[in-house]
Amino acid sequence: MANDAPTNPTRLYKGRGAISNLAGRFVDQVSSRESDGWELELEPLQRIETLAIEEKAKSIIATNNSPDIPFSQSINAYRGCEHGCIYCYARPAHAYMDLSPGLDFETRLFYKPNASELLEQALRKKGYQCSPIAMGTNTDPYQPLEKDKQITRQLLETLQRHRHPLTIVTKSQLILRDLPILAEMAQDNLVHVAISVTTLDNDLKRKLEPRTAGPAARLRTIEALSNAGIPTAVMAAPMIPAINDSELEKILTGASDAGAIQAAYILLRLPFEVAPLFRQWLAEHYPERAAHVMSLVQQSRGGKDNQSEFGERQRGTGVFAQLLRQRFKIHCRKLGLNERKLALDCSHFTLPPQTGDQQSLF
Repeated sequence: MANDAPTNPTRLYKGRGAISNLAGRFVDQVSSRESDGWELELEPLQRIETLAIEEKAKSIIATNNSPDIPFSQSINAYRGCEHGCIYCYARPAHAYMDLSPGLDFETRLFYKPNASELLEQALRKKGYQCSPIAMGTNTDPYQPLEKDKQITRQLLETLQRHRHPLTIVTKSQLILRDLPILAEMAQDNLVHVAISVTTLDNDLKRKLEPRTAGPAARLRTIEALSNAGIPTAVMAAPMIPAINDSELEKILTGASDAGAIQAAYILLRLPFEVAPLFRQWLAEHYPERAAHVMSLVQQSRGGKDNQSEFGERQRGTGVFAQLLRQRFKIHCRKLGLNERKLALDCSHFTLPPQTGDQQSLF
């Protein structure tokens, strides 16, 4: 599929995080817009609309054995994410479809209409071992497209029907649409939810995560989930040096006051095409601070933009990363966060009926 937005020049698009359609690493040739000298400036760029593309997936559960990830199974109902978070480490995945990790990632979205059917098939497979399924590990399961497509809702109903445990990470208050289902599952210890809160500053939120719920709405979502009896955590992620790291304690305090009982954080990750996209974003929004931010990032990443080693990619190394880690631990201890180790219950799982199974008359 060809890129509809230009690779160059960079410019702000209202409601979008990336400011270019930076070419993916697998593209051999790229095109750019250049003035021929006859015009004072380039012709205006057209507004970029969101395009939803149907994808008939062949499987739905992804597995991993990474030692620094607390789950072995995950589901992503969507590819790409309209939230437009500039730092999103899932952006490079669009390069595998010959699309840009930049604006394409936010505007060329793929949804899987057969997701719940595939989930039923996966749970029915002989030898399936029940373990919590994580949702929201790559793209947000409650991004704006979910309001129309309801793929996440269908998956949730399937998991509830078979009493299968799951975890959810989201930035969206749309999750409250499914509050009755989640509350019922929580009664049997089948669900935990984490709400990502990157900043409490509305202006910074609009720059970093243009199509996400505001900070106050996210805290209200934590409160609503907690009041419904759903164990809820806050994800202070990512922590970006000299951009939002000063807010760490305020984010934890606000979430704790709203009812969160668990907390986690991730230091900014800049894999593959995310690094140049983030540098473009810095140059546009914080030009006077850009060099300092990237210096701190590299000090925390072994002199590079990114570290991919297990155990270091989430937390980083060096003085800044160590101080951030200590600040997090101290404030969590002060607030009483992470005092209980939560484990979901897999013993309630009921296998979907097999073809030819004798149905009970009672």
